[in-house]
Amino acid sequence: MTLSIPGFDHVRLPGAGGVELAAAVGGSGDPVVLLHGFPQTHLMWRHVAERLAGEHTVICPDLRGYGASDKPVATGRSEYAKRTMATDVVNLAAALGHERFALVGHDRGALVAFRAALDHPETITHLGILDVVPTLDMWNVLHGVPAAVGYHLFLMAQPPGLPETMIAASADAFFGSFLDAWANDPDAIPAEVRAEYLRASAAAVPSIVADYRASADIDVEHDQADLDAGSQLAMPVTVVQQDWGAQLGYDAAGVWRAWAPDLDHRLTRAGHFMAEEAPGEIAAAIRDLLTR
Repeated sequence: MTLSIPGFDHVRLPGAGGVELAAAVGGSGDPVVLLHGFPQTHLMWRHVAERLAGEHTVICPDLRGYGASDKPVATGRSEYAKRTMATDVVNLAAALGHERFALVGHDRGALVAFRAALDHPETITHLGILDVVPTLDMWNVLHGVPAAVGYHLFLMAQPPGLPETMIAASADAFFGSFLDAWANDPDAIPAEVRAEYLRASAAAVPSIVADYRASADIDVEHDQADLDAGSQLAMPVTVVQQDWGAQLGYDAAGVWRAWAPDLDHRLTRAGHFMAEEAPGEIAAAIRDLLTR
């Protein structure tokens, strides 16, 4: 049985190009959309969503290619471009009657949120980012031995065929390794939630790889075009990242400041899965963002 957020309604709504997204919707008030990361589903927001639902309409979709959302075959470069995935989110919110909304993303969802905020500045009122830097900057800062932590980025950037075959052959071990390595508090992802993430990811290997492959291809082109044009994020932005200290090897706040003039950059002692490890802290950061 698929897990979801208690007390939320579960709907399917139109994205872009005929794709439908599954989403959990609850609460009332000004809308905020929460986008999950890898290797997760909308379920990662369960604690934060319940905290925000007393004040906001909270919308938690599964990204295209993940969870219970449609998983179109990538026949070209655009199916999993973050530009396309951002249009999914804008269309989904519009189908619920929200022409303007706040948007918060974690990991892969944060890259979709970043692209949505650049492409749809009239729609995205506030932007929250959890533990990522923009795609173009990510490739620029990954180098040397520290880049080994991102080996999966290089694996899934390879041409179709080999990455999908390798990952599908040992899907639970592959996806589970990230849940183990990236959590400072393993208890934050209980056994039944872990099982749901592994089940959903194993069923979505081709589309997950396509999502990552796009980030080594068309997503870089789109970011570079915005950088060359001097584009910046027009709305208030909050970024929460792990406190890696000198191990990080680059100035994450500086990277984000170049894109976001109105930036609140925060560090957390939680691990990568901070919405599950420190939901009170993350909910508070989102509330602070929404007051700006």
